[in-house]
Amino acid sequence: MQLHELLRRLALPFALVTSDVIRVPVDAGELAVEVREGKTPPVLAIHGISSHRRLWDWLHVHDPSLSLIAPDLRGRGDSLDVAGGYGLPRHSDDLIAVLDKLGLDSVDVCGMSMGGFVAIDLALRYRDRVRSLVLVDGGFPMASPPGLTREMLPAMFADRLARLDQKWSSLEEFLAFFVTETAPLLDRNDPVLRGYLAHDLDADGRVRLSGDALLADAGDVFFDPTDWRQVDIPTRLLYAEFSRGKGTPPAYSAEAATGFYAELPALVDARLIPGADHAATIMTPAGAAATAALLHAAQG
Repeated sequence: MQLHELLRRLALPFALVTSDVIRVPVDAGELAVEVREGKTPPVLAIHGISSHRRLWDWLHVHDPSLSLIAPDLRGRGDSLDVAGGYGLPRHSDDLIAVLDKLGLDSVDVCGMSMGGFVAIDLALRYRDRVRSLVLVDGGFPMASPPGLTREMLPAMFADRLARLDQKWSSLEEFLAFFVTETAPLLDRNDPVLRGYLAHDLDADGRVRLSGDALLADAGDVFFDPTDWRQVDIPTRLLYAEFSRGKGTPPAYSAEAATGFYAELPALVDARLIPGADHAATIMTPAGAAATAALLHAAQG
């Protein structure tokens, strides 16, 4: 069944189908979910730890043929006020509620960074709801500082948490901070980036991100990881050359990617994006093109 037909049955106006935001009841609130219809089977797109649904704007601009289901996860964006705890299993349960709302039995899943870990959890706990995985610089164990503890997580995510400490006077001010502290390889003149960052801010110039959500989810990623070796559906990985800016050590080395092949028979493709750092794996035209290519490969 086509996605527009599913939305019609939910009594959503057909004229808005190309990009419509629906509300999905979950434990302790409602998730905001953007549905963008293209020509492909639907892809559930899961953003990263400090991000939101507009992360996928680059992918949509590059390839509007892709049908995307993109939620703001609880504690982010228009789902900021959804309480009730965080963590990978909680996000997976929320996403099943999204699929149920849309009447979708199974989908291809694409997750970036922490979203990749949620995707793995989803594939393990709800095996019959996931057809394939595309992981964008996430999902597998990441390189981390030696001796990392939960108490060190606030320092590790200091740039993200610093966004929450002030009221941003303008989008320009927030943009300057973002490309300096978090994503130095992004083009500050990119209109897609401006739209993405505008979704971050509320009417008072505050970033719509829960610090509690960020730290709880980071704890799961680094200290309670999924049993990724048990995944048995086709899995594809994109990984960056750097972490934050040129010359910085990446989350995944080429050696690590080779090791994943050996440990996970379901891994059918792992591709480096040369010259990209973590953010640039999806928030640039090159990253979007690489992600789209793997999604089309996954859908045959």
